[in-house]
Amino acid sequence: MTRSTLHLDEPVGASSYESGVNLASVQFPGVEFRVRRMSFGRRLELMRRVRELAQRMEFAEAGAGFADKVEASLLALEVERLYLEWGLESVSGLELDGLPATPQTLAERGPEGLCREMIQAIKAECGLSEEERKN
Repeated sequence: MTRSTLHLDEPVGASSYESGVNLASVQFPGVEFRVRRMSFGRRLELMRRVRELAQRMEFAEAGAGFADKVEASLLALEVERLYLEWGLESVSGLELDGLPATPQTLAERGPEGLCREMIQAIKAECGLSEEERKN
């Protein structure tokens, strides 16, 4: 009797993997963007970057004062921007102030609705739960 073992680190047949996914905007027809797919290294990088902000946000949300609520909202927006900057690889079909949009310029002065659509796509690609997506 011959035993066969499958080595998971060896490819079976020809394989191909794209490290990102191209998407078309629903809110802004003609705009396309590329979102990074999650990998082990990217997950580690993202969690390290989000960890401190999330801890500060949780502390601020626990506060009862108005300043605490404002701080929590500010930190939540910072987390959203972090996701956008981390996960958006490229954008096409959009000009901002007469120049082609980039991930950096989009976050700085692009349409907020488009940014939110992209953040939602990035979080979906990360495989985040609904509760994690709220942050």
